[in-house]
Amino acid sequence: MTTQTHPFARDLPLGSEPRHVRQRLEALEHLLERALPIPGTNKRIGLDVILDFVPGVGPTIAAGLGAYLAWEARNLGMSKWQIARMGKNIGIDWLLGMIPFVGAIPDYFFRSNTRNLRIIKKHLDKHHPAARTIDAAPLR
Repeated sequence: MTTQTHPFARDLPLGSEPRHVRQRLEALEHLLERALPIPGTNKRIGLDVILDFVPGVGPTIAAGLGAYLAWEARNLGMSKWQIARMGKNIGIDWLLGMIPFVGAIPDYFFRSNTRNLRIIKKHLDKHHPAARTIDAAPLR
């Protein structure tokens, strides 16, 4: 008897070490920005775009999930300037998502969580080099 694992089933560490934080944030960014393939294309969408189709509440929930990245960044000791940039990205994403239904289109292209993860990775690579990982494209 074989068991299949869900594609999102990962053993995410709960520790506060930078490498553990990085793994959690990468998993959250994947869920929010590129979890599901768009049929017939090689493009992907995530929970962030899907939530934009729930007027008002959906973008607010997505912004709350995105704010978790900024909260973890604060806990990593990132500068107020970096966290402010992340907050700006979250705010733009929220505003785009508040446009009923049509807001999902620009939100798909803006991808605030990917931008914020890039800011966090840059900080981690500079200040916590042991947390560095090799980013490789998945084989298809």
